[in-house]
Parts: sequence; C-alpha cells; structure tokens
Amino acid sequence: MIPIAADHGGFEMKEAIIGELKKIGYTPVNMGTFASESVDYPDLIHPLAKEINEGKYLFGIIICGSGNGAQMVANKYPDVRAALCWSEEITKLARRHNDANILSLPGRFITHNLALKMVKIFLETEFEGGRHTKRVNKINQVR
Repeated sequence: MIPIAADHGGFEMKEAIIGELKKIGYTPVNMGTFASESVDYPDLIHPLAKEINEGKYLFGIIICGSGNGAQMVANKYPDVRAALCWSEEITKLARRHNDANILSLPGRFITHNLALKMVKIFLETEFEGGRHTKRVNKINQVR
C-alpha cells in the first residue's frame, strides 16, 4: 500500500500516479485532495507524513506545485526522509544513498510521464546501506 497526497498543484499528477500504481500491482491510498480547487498543502501532507513516521506505511508520495512546501512539511517528522526529486537519477540516489521514504514531486515542473518513471524507480530502488547508513543515522542529530 502506498499513500499519496497532493494539493491543487499536484492533483492531476496524483490521479495519474494512482492509475499507474494500480497497473503495476500496488494499492494506492488516496489521502487527497480530491479536486483541483485551492487547498493548503500542510493539511494534506501532515496526515501522510504522520503515518509514515509511525510505521503504518513504508513509503509515500507527496505532490505540490514546486514539491518544496510538501517536502518541508513531511520532514518535520523525525522518521521521515522526504526527498524532492525532479529527475530519474536524483530519485535513484534519494533511495540508494539517503534511504528516502517519501517521494516529493514538483507537480508544475515535471511531466506526468517523468513522474510515473520516477515513482517506479523510487519504489524499486533499494537503500545501499554501508557508508550511507551512518550518514542517514546522523540526520536527526541536532547539534
């Protein structure tokens, strides 16, 4: 099961991703928005990030116009590592090196086709571990 949430800037992309997730064998959990009217992205991203943080889901997908606001909200949770991605290579590295558990997409800056490729890469790429594990473990160490 893969939860997915978007504001109005990512609504159409979210709908396309939900369809693709079903085609490739995942069960998407649509956490809103459910229309293209303007909404406040924190209202949609907080519930998804909270569930990732609590371990209810392993991975999630969030979308807003730039991807930045959604990522900022999600990363308020200590066990969330939301990665703003805009290319296939960045997506792969976010999983391999940073063990990202939420993919944040810029709904107004990438094509739906690219977003679908990135979602597949995100869900299929394993964390590399090794030297990256100690770095990931330092993320929440406030100094």
